[in-house]
This record gives sequence, C-alpha cells and structure tokens, in this order.
Amino acid sequence: MQFGLIEMWQAMGAVAKTVAIILIFLSVVTIYLFIERQLVFARAKRKSLQIAPKLAELMKNGQLKEALAVASKKENKNSHLARVTAAGIEEYLSSKDTNLSLDEQIESAQRGCVRAQAIFTQELKRGLSVMATIATSSPFIGLFGTIFGIINAFRGMALTGSGGIGAVAAGIAEALVTTAFGIGVAVIALWTFNTLNSKIDVYSTEMENTTSEIVDYFIRTSGQ
Repeated sequence: MQFGLIEMWQAMGAVAKTVAIILIFLSVVTIYLFIERQLVFARAKRKSLQIAPKLAELMKNGQLKEALAVASKKENKNSHLARVTAAGIEEYLSSKDTNLSLDEQIESAQRGCVRAQAIFTQELKRGLSVMATIATSSPFIGLFGTIFGIINAFRGMALTGSGGIGAVAAGIAEALVTTAFGIGVAVIALWTFNTLNSKIDVYSTEMENTTSEIVDYFIRTSGQ
C-alpha cells in the first residue's frame, strides 16, 4: 500500500474523514478572519494617517467644532484616532455648554475618550474569540479522529488475526493524519490570534496617547 495523501484519504474511515473536513473548514475560517481583520487594521491606520494632521491643525487653531465635524464624518468612522478625538471634543463641548467646572469638563472629555477607545478596541477584537476557540479545540478534534484511527487499527488486527504492520498500517496512518491536522490548525489559529492581538495592543496604545494629548490640550487651553 502506498501512503500518498490520496491513498491515505481513501483508506480513512467516515469518522476520520469527517474530522479532517471539520478541521479544514476551521482552518479556512481562521485564514478568512485573519485576512478580514488585517484589512480592518490597515483601513484604520490609513484613515488615521490621513486625518490626524488635519485634526491637529484645527485643534491648534482652537477650531474645536470644525475638528469635531471632521472627526465625526462617516468616512472617518474607521479611524481609531478620529473616533477618540471626536468623543473627547464632543464631551468637552457638551459639558462646557452645561456650565460644569473646568475639572469636570476635562474629566468628562477624558471619560468620553476612554469610552470610545473601549468600543473601538472591542470592534478590533471581533472574531478573535473564534480564533481562540479554534486554537484550543482543534487538537481535541484531531484527537477524536485519532481515537477512531486506533480503533480501526485494532479492528484490522482482529479481522486478519495478525499483529503485523500490514494489519494496522491503515488505522495508524488515519490516526496520525487527524492528529497532524488538529495540531496544524491549532498552530495556524494560535499564530494568527497572537499576531492580531499584538496589533490591537499597538492601536490601544495609540488611542491612549491620543486621549492623553487631548486632555493635555484642554488643560492648556482652558487655563488661557
């Protein structure tokens, strides 16, 4: 018996084939989510690079309402920096209109930035829980196929009345293939999950820095 991929697939039982198909599907889901998240991150970065200089210039000139209008535009909603800036300015102007104290105005602006940061971070994390689940469950799904492969190996021994390698080869191959599939899918899911998490940490830091800069700006300008 040859042990190419086609031969091993043909020798696999129904359960092992089902396990393999499930694992292939999970790997496709993982790759799809990774690409989709990468596009979302790239769009956020691109939009932020475009709008940040404009917002900085408007705020430097004291044009808060104009900066809020730019940051709140629909086309800029995918920018993490625009979202945080818009939330901070909106809360600051709203608290100023209600005649709150200076400290309350600044605290309100800071809370608005923090809320926007939390919401955007959750949007960035969309789909990561699925990746984490795939990473942790894939080896066990593969192990399920492995168990049936071992069972088939013993069945081969029982049918032939022999313990030779020929009797158990198909079952052992089936078990190893499903194990390899499970580990492979888990590695892919874990790698993509950690890669995306690292990028989210970078975006979170950028939003925290923006929040700090906005609060500092309001402190400086309010004292003038």
